[in-house]
Amino acid sequence: MSIWTRISDAISALASGDSLASVFEKLRTPPERSVAFTIAVIALAAKMAKADGLVTRDEVTAIREVFQIAQEDEPGAARVFNLARQDVAGFEDYARKIRAMFGDSDGCFCDLMEGLFHIAMADGTYHPAEDAFLQRVSEIFGLPEADFRSLRSRFVPDAAPDPYAILGVSPDADLADIRAAWKRLIRESHPDAMMARGVPEEAVKMAERRMVDINRAWEEIQGAHV
Repeated sequence: MSIWTRISDAISALASGDSLASVFEKLRTPPERSVAFTIAVIALAAKMAKADGLVTRDEVTAIREVFQIAQEDEPGAARVFNLARQDVAGFEDYARKIRAMFGDSDGCFCDLMEGLFHIAMADGTYHPAEDAFLQRVSEIFGLPEADFRSLRSRFVPDAAPDPYAILGVSPDADLADIRAAWKRLIRESHPDAMMARGVPEEAVKMAERRMVDINRAWEEIQGAHV
């Protein structure tokens, strides 16, 4: 059974009157967690689209890029998006339910936020409402401020990316500690580690850009210490 078939089953449950909380409750364990991850990103992206008041073709395309949605599966993804947009529940309710479902899996929340940043930047503009939205979701997820700044530094091109922010370290940190942070991020970005956290195989390609950013940041810091 494909992930999009399982997603369609979950959406059918929502359409039949099941609450988002009860649907997520059934998706706590692998392989269902990958279904929950997909629904979470698409649903929050729909709420984020409402935050800046505009849904662009670029944002819809970005969702397809994150999940590599086949043409025959697009109706299912669109259904998730539209149900979330129409739901009267606020985005904070969604974020709290997602937080409860994934528990203390910090890496998974970074993966979720990475997908949302990718979608937010799809139209080339980072709207203040999107920033406020993403910062609040990050807070509800319990992400450290340094992790949020790292994500924003990587995705938002308002300034040259800060290599220290990308690695989540202080510029005053010892080079050995910075190297340890770099190696930890590389391990966490490995496809096997991401899939173990519940990131669907279709979305693991997000790690490709992450690895480039992480390695570039480490090389820049190394060069500054020569």
